[in-house]
Amino acid sequence: MNSTNVNESNVSRAETGKFDKLAASWWDPEGESRPLHDLNPVRLNYVAERVALRGARVLDVGCGGGILSEALAAAGAQVTGIDLAPRVLDVARLHLHESNLQVDYREIAVETLAQESPGAFDAITCMEMLEHVPDPGSVIAACAMLLKPGGRLFLSTLNRTPLAFGAAILGAEYALNLLPRGTHHYAQFIRPAEMAMALRDAGLELEDLSGLAYNPLSRRAWIVGNTQVNYLACAVKPA
Repeated sequence: MNSTNVNESNVSRAETGKFDKLAASWWDPEGESRPLHDLNPVRLNYVAERVALRGARVLDVGCGGGILSEALAAAGAQVTGIDLAPRVLDVARLHLHESNLQVDYREIAVETLAQESPGAFDAITCMEMLEHVPDPGSVIAACAMLLKPGGRLFLSTLNRTPLAFGAAILGAEYALNLLPRGTHHYAQFIRPAEMAMALRDAGLELEDLSGLAYNPLSRRAWIVGNTQVNYLACAVKPA
């Protein structure tokens, strides 16, 4: 993962197209985005335990239809959500009329935003997004630029292990049909050591690495010590 070059074209149109196809069902907790709804409370809690959200400026990178963005706003944060899938952003903006929350949604690359607003955010979330871009290290480097000193970056992704392949691709996409087939590519999964190296290269210090377990039958998600499938990471920008 190359984190030294900030690439303003770090996007796969095939990937954003996949998520645009999910736009209409994004806020349906029984639809194709069901796992996102089930995982969201655990992700929000992971962030809230480490950052005082009320009044904090928070950036949600790869915000999609805004499930986490709205939860952060409901917790009192001033939230900016960015994505490069235009139809999904339309859905996110439309849902604000139902939730009566305030989120500033923008169609912009995180690398471009980093050039515009360095040091602007107290916290940044980037959940289940890194495995969908050509250069995850570029995203991490841009997030480091966007953080204030002492700010924290929260990431979630999939480990590149046979267990993750079985759970996220064979299980979720083929056996259980929880996600559309082709959502994930195993080669783009990221090992924790690779994540740690990219964070270090970006000048961030890894504070925590935790596994994220999910039972699709009970629809329960929880934090675990095992990082073999999904995992969460928290890194801080030195003050």
